[in-house]
Amino acid sequence: MKAFVLAAGVGARLRPLTSEIPKPMVPILGKPALCHTFENLKKYGFTDICVNLFHKAENITRYFANANTCVNLNYSREQKLLGTAGAVRKNADFFDDTFVVMSGDGLSDVNLKNILNFHKKKKALVTIALKKIDARFDYGITLTGKDGKVKSFVEKPFWKDVFANTVNTGIYVCEPEIFDFIPKNKFFDFGSDLFPLLLKNKKNVFGFVMNEYWTDIGNIFEYKKGVFDALDGKVAINISGEKKRSGFIAKNAKIDKSAKISRPCFIGNNVTVGKNAVLNPYSVLLDNVVVGKSAIIGKSIVWSGSVVGKNSKIDNTVAGYNSVIPDNINLFDSILMG
Repeated sequence: MKAFVLAAGVGARLRPLTSEIPKPMVPILGKPALCHTFENLKKYGFTDICVNLFHKAENITRYFANANTCVNLNYSREQKLLGTAGAVRKNADFFDDTFVVMSGDGLSDVNLKNILNFHKKKKALVTIALKKIDARFDYGITLTGKDGKVKSFVEKPFWKDVFANTVNTGIYVCEPEIFDFIPKNKFFDFGSDLFPLLLKNKKNVFGFVMNEYWTDIGNIFEYKKGVFDALDGKVAINISGEKKRSGFIAKNAKIDKSAKISRPCFIGNNVTVGKNAVLNPYSVLLDNVVVGKSAIIGKSIVWSGSVVGKNSKIDNTVAGYNSVIPDNINLFDSILMG
């Protein structure tokens, strides 16, 4: 089966972390978010995947040229952004049957088999995977009837326009006939353009409320939430490292016996943790991180190649690749770039 993964966005809401990498390549416990998406697709039999590229495209192609994903990747480079639906339309010849579209900036263990079965049963043209949320409406919201048929859709509404709490996850099951409604070589979005057009033409658009985990990692708050939720086991993804009482720790990590580690934590390959260092809950150290003597880390994500100086303290912070935090520095609620 075939799928399309949207990975061309510039990641403006995640800057400065996405200044040098595409948003789908932000790391989630040792792997890019995009890798977790591919693994979930493969789990449900989607082995032929088309990925659109734009911002820092070489980061994606270079990484997956050397990664064992066990899926066939086809890349679609965009000279200018075509929108979510326009990107899929550009690759219409790739699809010959029912297919799935997923956003590359989402983290989910969605059961695609359940959505596919629902889609076939309803004889839908498009089925939108929906998720019930409590209060935030940074996403398109969808009102469905009792049978799941979509009655109304508003992309990222103002509060005065809120009429439902089921949001669009950016996961769709589609029939190739949707291409009849998407213009060629034109910016066209699923939420803003295609879905309203399909509803206007009284086409079978259905919504399926998923029970599995989903979050958008498109901003700093949601990115940290996704990482910490994965550490808590709220989303079923493959996590590297040996699972111990305190969390996931690589076998080749060098941790001083005097260091104190509280669960949950993640310690990647070749990490060094110095004498009397303290790793409080939700300390995430990716590969080749060095933590100095008596440093204290908590609820923070430290990307590969970074150094946390001795006697420094960081809390609720994300340190990008190859960041250097000097000795005797306190960082709270910060974003640091190397």
